[in-house]
Order: sequence, then C-alpha cells, then structure tokens
Amino acid sequence: MSLHTAVSARDALDGARIAIAAGGSDSARLDAELLLADALGVTRERLLLDRELVVSGPAVRRFQSHVRRRSLDREPVAYIVGRRGFRRLELAVDARVLIPRPETELLVEVGCELELGARVLDCCAGSGAVALALKDERGDLSVSASELSDAALAVARANAERLGLDIAWQQADLLDGLDGAFDAILANPPYVPTSVIATLEPEIARHEPTLALDGGDDGLDVIRRLVAQAAALDVRLLAVEHGGDQADAVARLCREAGFSAVERRRDLAGHERVIVARRLA
Repeated sequence: MSLHTAVSARDALDGARIAIAAGGSDSARLDAELLLADALGVTRERLLLDRELVVSGPAVRRFQSHVRRRSLDREPVAYIVGRRGFRRLELAVDARVLIPRPETELLVEVGCELELGARVLDCCAGSGAVALALKDERGDLSVSASELSDAALAVARANAERLGLDIAWQQADLLDGLDGAFDAILANPPYVPTSVIATLEPEIARHEPTLALDGGDDGLDVIRRLVAQAAALDVRLLAVEHGGDQADAVARLCREAGFSAVERRRDLAGHERVIVARRLA
C-alpha cells in the first residue's frame, strides 16, 4: 500500500489479513478489522458496512505500522490500539499491564454477589479491570485495589480517572501493609509456572509483563502467600483466579488455611478457573 495512493478499506483488509495470517495469528481477519478501524478512527461496524470507505493520507502509514507490529512481532492487538473492552468498560492498556481476559470476569461476578456496602479489595489489580468493573456495576461497594508494580498502578489510576470511578489505590506486595479491613478479596495473581512462560504464545511470552505472569516453579508461589495472608486477616471471602489445572491445589490451600466452604467456578469454555473460598464460622 503506497503512502501516496488511496485504496478501498476492503482491499486494505485483504492485504493485511494475508500478512497477519502469515505471521502466525489465528484471528487474522478480526485483527485486521480492529487495526484498520483504529487507523481510520472509525468503529468496526462502520468499517464493515461502509463500502465507500477508503484508506488514504496519514491513515495509510498508521495502518502499515499496525500491521507490521502484529505480523512481524506478534504484538497483541490490544497493545497496538491501546485499549481493551472489559464488561461494560473500555480500558486503556499497554505493555505495563496484562490484557484483561473474559475469564477474569468471573471475579467481577463474585463481587457483584456481595452484600450491600461490602468492603472489597482487587488484589494484583493490573489495569484495574476488576476493581473498575465492580465499582461501575455495584456503586454501593467500597472498592480498593492493590498492585505491586508502580507502572501498572499508573495505568489503573489513569483508567479510574478517565472513567470517573472512585477506587482506593494502594501499592503493595499482595496484602502486605494494606490500610483497612476487607470483607472480600478478589485476585488474579501470577500463576504461570516459570518454566512454562517461554512456551506460551508470542503475544504473551514476548509482550505481557513477566511480573504479572510468573507464579514460581509450580505456579502457586504467589497464591500460597495470598491465601495465607487472607486467612491471617480473617477475610470472609477470597476469590482467586488460577490456571486450568490448578483448581485442586488452590482449593486444598484454602481449606488448609481455614476457609470452610470452597466453590469452583468455570469459565465460558468450561474450565475451572476461579476458586471462591468462604469462612462460615
């Protein structure tokens, strides 16, 4: 695509799809549509419906850059366009934070079931997705969020300011030194075994922050600490996202820590993805 010529959006999409697919993406058509919509500053719906739409001028250079980043380095589309939808919100994301995923919505669903006015903490908050979605949907809740990475916390704070949602942000290693008591803790901690990270898709292994992925030798190092800390604070409910094969281990950790009721929740693909542990006594 020449910088000096205008081409139809349809032709631009066809060329981008081929390049992105050759780079290894299994969602090349969708990727191309999202990248072109961003380059043109239009919605994806308009891109697909407006047969007169053309790509010209600065949009050409922007789209070419998008396609190179996606096809040559497998950079995630969310990082290229700088945003990702989560529940009812559109969040700003970049390489400082994990890209919010649909399975993490399970944590929001748990939070939405809490009693009126409950005090809830989003631990390992990243972009702030869980805390922000929960406050958006349950404005009565007192929502706090903790994050070890100051870079990630900057992203989360900026999202909250743009969305006008009131969250109490704290920089902390899990629950260490946090101000305030909590009725419930919702967490998406690092849970990928260290040796597995390099084998993940390039979108994850090359681009997403290792600090938010690395769960130690068996993937459970951070979860072990979190469960122990939550138990020591007498938290009534702890919901933890985990890897697809870790449900048994996480449930056992919660029971051993004194949580008397342990529930498993499955994601839309049917995989056990979140343990909800409650203290009933």
